[in-house]
Amino acid sequence: MAQQALGPGTAVPRRRALFGLLDANGWGWASVKAFVWLIIIIFILGYLPDRAYYLTVGRTVDLGVLVWSPVNLCPPTNENLPCPAPVGATVPWEPSPPQLHLPQARTDGSVIQVGTQLLYIGGSDGKTAASSVYVARTVGTGNFDAWAEGPPLPAPRADASVVYVAGSLYVIGGTDASGAPTDTVFVLSPNSLTGDLGAWTTSDLLKLPEPRTAAAAAVTPDGLLLVGGRNASGVVGTTWKTLLNNQGKLSAWSAEQPLVFPQADATAVLVGDYLWLYGGSDANGPVGAVQRGEFGKPALEGLPADPAEGRLIKWAISNTANLPGARTNASGWGANGAIYLAGGDDGTGPKSEVYWAVPTTAGDIPEWKHLVEMDLPTSGLEGAPAVVSGPNVILVGGVTSGDTVLASSVRANTAPMSPFFQVGLVGATVPGMKIEGEIGQQLGYLNAATVGGINFIILIVIGWGFAHRAQSRAIIGRVTRRVRRR
Repeated sequence: MAQQALGPGTAVPRRRALFGLLDANGWGWASVKAFVWLIIIIFILGYLPDRAYYLTVGRTVDLGVLVWSPVNLCPPTNENLPCPAPVGATVPWEPSPPQLHLPQARTDGSVIQVGTQLLYIGGSDGKTAASSVYVARTVGTGNFDAWAEGPPLPAPRADASVVYVAGSLYVIGGTDASGAPTDTVFVLSPNSLTGDLGAWTTSDLLKLPEPRTAAAAAVTPDGLLLVGGRNASGVVGTTWKTLLNNQGKLSAWSAEQPLVFPQADATAVLVGDYLWLYGGSDANGPVGAVQRGEFGKPALEGLPADPAEGRLIKWAISNTANLPGARTNASGWGANGAIYLAGGDDGTGPKSEVYWAVPTTAGDIPEWKHLVEMDLPTSGLEGAPAVVSGPNVILVGGVTSGDTVLASSVRANTAPMSPFFQVGLVGATVPGMKIEGEIGQQLGYLNAATVGGINFIILIVIGWGFAHRAQSRAIIGRVTRRVRRR
């Protein structure tokens, strides 16, 4: 007797996941879920405790990825700067109170910080060079106290090049009381323990090969460069270098690669592997030229030492890197990887514009930037030396419109505050508590541990719920019914 075969029965459809792309019971969907849970675990056990720590010790805390933020709030200390402030911008200038004026009006001097003291060295009263040295003690961060008389120079000097190298101050060249360039180098070696300045001496070893004034000086890792300036005949393009010896003292001068064209009253700033010389004058008057100095590189491994290593071997120019306008006798400085030029004279009188640029590591200047909010007072300023003290840059003395020589100073903060609140599409910046010191660190660790511990307990509860689905549904149902009864 023939047997009847069984029918196909009812087909059980396979569940699909992720918009039907994956089999709900397959390895693909299992891998996706595992990856998602890995991200969740990293987020709640790593990212959130980390944010809890920085919320305690930081001024601000970044949440998410802040690619673009249409909402930005900056602290009032930035005054009227754009928010967020552009890279390299400074806070608008503040004039000094009368109590911080120099004892006498000065221009074309030099100001430099030595330890906790600021020194204004030499300069002119607008007519003749002076030998006076004024000293002020720094107070707090970037501030200073009243000026007092310091040890005078052996002879009057204006437009000298002043640097602080290996514990000693050097006043190089400059103009004497008769208006002639000089070849002298005055040295002051303060006591590093007591702060006592001592007295100036004249170095015979460092006597310049010929007289120089209005030259630009730049400290390098192995010594000091003196670039351009004027001799008795006019503007020159020489580059001289003095090296530090084993005792940390400067040795005799030697000639290095001259400038592409002569330049005096310029500013020299070393940024990375390049020396930037900008502004100043040539034989025809103020210029906006920028010259870039390049140094010899170390020899490749396994090759003999390169005798040009550390030497300035080349000067280069590019019209695209020039200043927006000609400026001479301007205030120049470098800070935070940027170079600055403030005020100066274009041949018609003191100007008030402030320009800055951020050179690239490849030795290019993409552009010179300018913000009206950063400009000096409208009367303009030239001949005011600049010094960076803490976060502030300070310009002391100088000449304003009407050939008025000043005893006052102005200062600006070179580090504007970042926004304390930002909101973007996928991120935000929020204020932190900024608890400083050891207490802040300990509280930060405690907050991070607390957040991590709570999140770990939450993970355990979620894991138990997935492993015991029936009990989880029953608990959720009881809680829901109790809520509804209320």
